[in-house]
Amino acid sequence: MPNQAILCVDDEIIILETLVEQLEKKLGSQYIYEMAETAEEGLELIEELADDNIDIIIIVSDWLMPGMKGDEFLIKVHQKMPDIVTVLLTGQADDESILHAKNSANLHACLFKPWSEEELIRTIKSGLEKL
Repeated sequence: MPNQAILCVDDEIIILETLVEQLEKKLGSQYIYEMAETAEEGLELIEELADDNIDIIIIVSDWLMPGMKGDEFLIKVHQKMPDIVTVLLTGQADDESILHAKNSANLHACLFKPWSEEELIRTIKSGLEKL
C-alpha cells in the first residue's frame, strides 16, 4: 500500500471527483488520493494521515471556499509542514492572494478553472520533481 498521498481540497464535490479521477488515471495507484470539502476538513485529514504514517506530498486547494480561503489554508499547512508541495486552484483568486501564497506558502503553481487534464498532470509531475 502506498504511504504517500495527494490531497485535493475544494468545496465542490464534482471538482474533487474530477481532480482525483484525472490524477488516478495518469499517476496510477502509487499514491493515495484524498479529498476534503473545506480547509478545516483538510487540516483534520492531514493530522489523521500523519497519525497513520502517510505523508501528504502535494495539496491542490481551491481558493474561494467557505470559512478559510485557500491561500490561508496553504500558509497554515506550510508553517507546519514546509516540504508539502502546494498548488492553488482557482477561478477567482486575485493577484494579491496568489502572491501572498507564493511568498508565505512556497506556492508551487496556480491553476485556473477550468484547467486542462494535461496542465494538471504537468503541474503535479513538476511538483513531484521538487520532492
